[in-house]
Amino acid sequence: MTSFDVSRQTPRHAFVPSPVFIGIVALTVVSGFMTWTGYGNVRVDVFLFIISGWLLSLCLHEYAHAVIAYFAGDRGVAERGYLRLNPLKYTSPLLSIVLPVIVVILGGIGLPGGAVWVDHTHIGSKLKKSLISAAGPLTNVLFALLLAIPFVLGLAPDLVAQDPASGRYFLAGDAHTEFWAALGALAFLQVTASVLNLLPVPGLDGGNLLQPWLSPPYQRAYNLFAPYGFILLFILLWQSEINRWFFTAVYWLAELIGVPQETAQLGMALMRFWN
Repeated sequence: MTSFDVSRQTPRHAFVPSPVFIGIVALTVVSGFMTWTGYGNVRVDVFLFIISGWLLSLCLHEYAHAVIAYFAGDRGVAERGYLRLNPLKYTSPLLSIVLPVIVVILGGIGLPGGAVWVDHTHIGSKLKKSLISAAGPLTNVLFALLLAIPFVLGLAPDLVAQDPASGRYFLAGDAHTEFWAALGALAFLQVTASVLNLLPVPGLDGGNLLQPWLSPPYQRAYNLFAPYGFILLFILLWQSEINRWFFTAVYWLAELIGVPQETAQLGMALMRFWN
């Protein structure tokens, strides 16, 4: 596709980031600075930093789906506003934004949100359909790796100790405990989102990645169960044994990319400033 073809078939400013997204980026940067400097109530700063950072990753996750779909043949994603990184344009802002944020606050899990709507009738290749589904989770993987860089390079302290007198946790030898803990929590959330999105559950990205390769009878069965994928995921995570296996795997993966488990746990604890 030439640049002329793109400009001819795409609404003007279709790729220009929306004011909503710019606001989310600004809030992430400002709250991150506030967390670093300990401005005001630092636990509120941590809350704002983690939530705005998580919203930022949700926008990029859905944008990745949309931009791959656009170049795969579905020009409609531009008309629907998906290429402007505006979360309010998603098919269901409640599932895409509100529910994932609530689950992060209450459960500490990067729950997959609702998806942008892609018109697969314009995409004839099975590989392209799978790439569209894989683009979102791969964005979470990339985000997790980027957030882990300071830990891998030793820029962030990785030792969490506990003061027996006060019972408080701190990162030994560092004055920016809350910032590094929040960064570790954000990386942890990206790992949870990566794992959950890649599970072969109907309706989730992992299931959608496999769906084009199924035989017609299995595709019909898949489409029947796809609307209930979120419910199935909740049922699975509600089981204590499966929940334990899930978090064990996620913490292992976080440690694998350099993010200490204790740091991520401290960040999630600090985020709940009301406790």
